[in-house]
Amino acid sequence: MLAGSRLDVTDSRQPGGGGNGYIGSMATTAASGPTPSAGPHEGSPHAAPAPAPQPAPPPPAQPATISRLGIAAVVVTVVLWASAFVGIRAVGPSFSPGSLTLGRLAVAAVVLGLLVVPKLRGLPRGREWWPILAYGVMWFGGYNVALNAAEHMLDAGTAALLINVNPILVAVMAGVILKEGFPRWLIIGSLIAFGGVAVIALGSGQRSTADVAGVLLCLLAAALAAVSVIVQKPVLRKFPAAQATWFGIMVGALCCLPFSGQLVTELQAAPLPATLGLVYLGIFPTAIAFTTWAYALSMIDAGRLAATTYLVPGTTILISWLVLGEIPTIWGLVGGVICLVGVGLTRRRSR
Repeated sequence: MLAGSRLDVTDSRQPGGGGNGYIGSMATTAASGPTPSAGPHEGSPHAAPAPAPQPAPPPPAQPATISRLGIAAVVVTVVLWASAFVGIRAVGPSFSPGSLTLGRLAVAAVVLGLLVVPKLRGLPRGREWWPILAYGVMWFGGYNVALNAAEHMLDAGTAALLINVNPILVAVMAGVILKEGFPRWLIIGSLIAFGGVAVIALGSGQRSTADVAGVLLCLLAAALAAVSVIVQKPVLRKFPAAQATWFGIMVGALCCLPFSGQLVTELQAAPLPATLGLVYLGIFPTAIAFTTWAYALSMIDAGRLAATTYLVPGTTILISWLVLGEIPTIWGLVGGVICLVGVGLTRRRSR
């Protein structure tokens, strides 16, 4: 298992290995001295050239496997993120989008910091901060504010269905940024999935323009999350999952500090169940689930891992029905199913 994929919180950065440009390798070459030339063949006026050494063949590639711990991390992430859609919907009447984000991140920063800080041996240096700042602002800050605002207008199940276009966005960005191309099924599935989004938007528009705004906010949140997945992946090669998550949470919390006055006011007026709901969101879907996601991402390709979020909408609808007694409209269900079919088609391989 790679060092960067550990779930523990110890610093996994290793010093770079030597190369031809390092002084040590040069000194070793110099110390070895010139290679004595081979003697001439008997009866030949010139020495025969020595055969060039052949490089050793590379070892056979080992098939990638996912450990049971990695599978468990995926399952925990799916269940806790599904519960987050319901939790946000439940505490929404007591907290505005910005203050809810700040409160959730503040709780997560304290809880996860208790594990990370004692074993933290160093902070990111120089350019190592750039991707951390990017996903901290976009995912922990912008994504949460946009989703919180959307769930003031949409039920939890519909929001989860819309957010689930995220795997398509990840695949598209992988084609552009990582030069993986655009397979036929990616294009077909993307068109079908966005047709499903259009069905949800049309159905929402029959009720109010606010619902359409909620659809757009969910799509914005999905885009921010997709970019963050691509950006976070290389960070996990240098830092353990818990550290990478905690750094992002701290960045997101700092971005949300302007909402601190609003959070204090709303906490004073909020009923106890709403406050406990905020604490739940900070500990479980944030501190724990984002860490298990980062751990899984350190071992699994971004596209394959994003596909596991297909399970989130169905889980969300079930929890929302049991806890809140709400289910999406018929337009939301039909459009959501179309979205899932489209997303599933993007994962097919062209023959």
